[in-house]
Amino acid sequence: MGFFGSTIGMAVFWIALAVIFIIIEASTMGLATIWFAGGAVVAAISTLFIGSIIVQIIIFLVISIVLLYLTKPLRKKLKIGREKTNVEAIVGKTGFVMETVSPASFGQVKVGGIMWTAISDDPGGVIDIGAEITVIGVEGVKLIVVPACKQGM
Repeated sequence: MGFFGSTIGMAVFWIALAVIFIIIEASTMGLATIWFAGGAVVAAISTLFIGSIIVQIIIFLVISIVLLYLTKPLRKKLKIGREKTNVEAIVGKTGFVMETVSPASFGQVKVGGIMWTAISDDPGGVIDIGAEITVIGVEGVKLIVVPACKQGM
C-alpha cells in the first residue's frame, strides 16, 4: 500500500491541497479559491472515517460547491472580484477646468491627468478656466461637475 493508500497519506495530501488553495487565496484576495481550501480540510477530516478516495473526492467537491454557493452573497456585498472602472472611480475626485464649463454648454476638465468633457451642475453658472472642480456624476462619457468649494452643498 503506497503513501496515498494510507489514511495519513491522504490526510497529508488534502491538507497540502488546502494550504496551496490558501496561499493562492492570500495572493489574490478575491475569494477565488477559499471554498476549495474548506473542501480540502473537510476531505482531510473525512480520511479518519472514510477510506475510499472516490468518496473523499466527492466530499471535497460537494463541500467546495456548497461553500461557493454560500459565499456568493458575501462576494456581491463586498464587491469582491469587481474593480471600479475609470468612470466609476472618478466620482468624488477633484480636477481643474481647462475650458469653461456651464450648465448650458460642455467644456473640458482635467481629472487625474486625463482630459474629460464636462458639464456643470452648478446653478450658479459658469465655472471658469483654472477653477477647481469636484466630479459628482458621470453621464455617458461626460462628467458632471461642481466647483470644489460647493461639493456637499
